[in-house]
Amino acid sequence: MTSTAIPPAAVAANNNTLNSALAAEQISSPASPVDKPVDEKKQLEEGEIEENPSEGDSQTKTIFDDASKFNVKHPLFSTWTLYFDSPQSKSLPKTPQTTPAMPQGSHGWMADIRKVVSFDSVEEFWGLYNNIIPPSQLPGKANYYLFKNGIIPAWEDPQNKNGGKWSIQVPKNSESKSSIDRMWLYTMLAAIGETFETASTDSENAPSPTQSDLITGVIVSPRPAFYRISIWTREASDVNVLDTDAIKARLLNIGKHFKTSVLGYELEQKLTEGGFQTELTFDAHKDSEKKVNKNKFTV
Repeated sequence: MTSTAIPPAAVAANNNTLNSALAAEQISSPASPVDKPVDEKKQLEEGEIEENPSEGDSQTKTIFDDASKFNVKHPLFSTWTLYFDSPQSKSLPKTPQTTPAMPQGSHGWMADIRKVVSFDSVEEFWGLYNNIIPPSQLPGKANYYLFKNGIIPAWEDPQNKNGGKWSIQVPKNSESKSSIDRMWLYTMLAAIGETFETASTDSENAPSPTQSDLITGVIVSPRPAFYRISIWTREASDVNVLDTDAIKARLLNIGKHFKTSVLGYELEQKLTEGGFQTELTFDAHKDSEKKVNKNKFTV
């Protein structure tokens, strides 16, 4: 497995940044700056990057101080790329900038996927998020794919081929239409903040690793009768492996964190109520490709 060591300082900076980002979720328009006193001698926090201030303005301002005239960026540990496809995207023109690389064996099904943009800071993420259609308003059979830069949202990508996914389906109704956008936002924030493996009280078998690179991307898929949110991982496990196995323990910890801290459910809460609702389930890509169900496990 290829892993990237995350320095403790970067982990702390990411956590602080994402906590601030959650608090600033209501930032929706450059025309609505946040009124907050700014200390002219304010020191940069660890991990922040100061850009050239505008002429006549020597104050340090983050996006949380001023949504349009900030001069400090909060860098992410990784660069991320957003992709999109829908039945309508087939008619959109293709350019080198919007066409992702085709992994060997993809059989051309990726021809309809368009690359939207890559970003590497919290500010760029919010700029993107505030200017795209939320999942609740997308047509059926559309998909948003948010993946680490250089990883294509396909089973055939070398970073995905031995992996799997956590996924959940939520029926489309008036309640879920108001909550799916929040679920997707928090899923993206957990991904770009590298917090899916944050230690919890239930993670004694899988404490936060010094090397954490299991997550390759996250996907939201509106369908005519339900929404599906998925987390893709570069490694997989199955129901027959002991929970104390190193990889399975990490996967279970990701699933628990996803269910409770990101989606907002109780850990022991049963979600299936019939219809299109599912439990939070993990299965390997190889099993999904072969339509094998016996190796799935849930939290």
